[in-house]
Amino acid sequence: MSTKKDYYDLLGTARDADASTIKKAYRKLAIKFHPDKNPDDAEAEAKFKEIGEAYEVLSNEDKRAAYDRYGHSAFDGGMGGGGGGGGFHDASDIFSQVFGGAFGGGGGFDDFFGGGGGRSRRRSAAQAGSDLRYDLDISLEEAAAGCEKELEIEKEASCSSCSGKGSKSGSGSKTCSTCGGAGAVTRQAGIFVQQTTCPECKGAGQIISDPCGDCRGQGRREETSRIKIRIPAGVDRGTRLRSSGNGDAGLRGGPAGDLYVFIDIKNHEMFERDGADLHCEIPVPFSVATLGGELEVPTLEGKASIKIPSGTQGGTTFRLRSRGIKDLSYGSKGDLNITVHVEVPTRLNSEQKEKLKEFSESIGEKNTPMQESFFAKAKKFFE
Repeated sequence: MSTKKDYYDLLGTARDADASTIKKAYRKLAIKFHPDKNPDDAEAEAKFKEIGEAYEVLSNEDKRAAYDRYGHSAFDGGMGGGGGGGGFHDASDIFSQVFGGAFGGGGGFDDFFGGGGGRSRRRSAAQAGSDLRYDLDISLEEAAAGCEKELEIEKEASCSSCSGKGSKSGSGSKTCSTCGGAGAVTRQAGIFVQQTTCPECKGAGQIISDPCGDCRGQGRREETSRIKIRIPAGVDRGTRLRSSGNGDAGLRGGPAGDLYVFIDIKNHEMFERDGADLHCEIPVPFSVATLGGELEVPTLEGKASIKIPSGTQGGTTFRLRSRGIKDLSYGSKGDLNITVHVEVPTRLNSEQKEKLKEFSESIGEKNTPMQESFFAKAKKFFE
């Protein structure tokens, strides 16, 4: 036979009590026997667990019906009542569910009710500064070679007058009497509990008794700052660089945030970038494409020469290895791909036209393989 106490007796309610009455009874007892209010009291802790188990069963319609019919045996696995027993949640979890999310983070009794117990978690007056974002446009040449940039940004900087402490004397802070240093105040109306930021200290938990006149007790003030940042060779659009500690200064001596620099690269008039490779399109004279020769081409480091074989067709691509951009992941450089377009003369005099006509007749169709192949494929469309 079970030796457990009757759940209704534990909560001090009648067996026909409604859900609201049961909840009120549990709330009253939970506050009375909470371990944080009764430190090192084993009996109070055991009582807290018992009433938590009782409330979990009696607050659930199905579990309560099973308990009313079978008693504690409903949860011993023999009667199939489901829940209870081995499925009982931690008593603190039950307490958090009833009293709201403000207690659910694992804080002590005093955290929730605004008391001054030694176990309460107080909010520090010092608060970390915010991270900042800066969008930086650089040229393709700067991205390829790397560079150093000086950024001018508006940010919250540590107040030089009070060394970031917010106090004129440097030691003028005291615990906020309104929230007891918690940074939040709790109000209870019936079964509802509401927690809000403390209106007196604005959530800091501390009050500055002699605020600095320059920063008004904040420990920081807005200033224009100049920050140097090194851009590594090979950065691409969307690269994010982090400058540690160059974000907003923290409140009242708190640590500064970080500055995140997002890179964008301006369009180049000559080159298109594809990862570590570069692409460039250049015109080649009709005579050079026909007879062959050398052609000077641009690179990011200066000029280079490529050999143009005789009979080069328009759209042919030549590769210059390691003339692209450094790959940040592997350290090697990409290639420069040069695509040539044969340039056809647009202004010919009568003598030039006649010579070109004679030249065209002399080479015949055998020297135009692309044209021959095309018309072979297109022949069926002309029939």
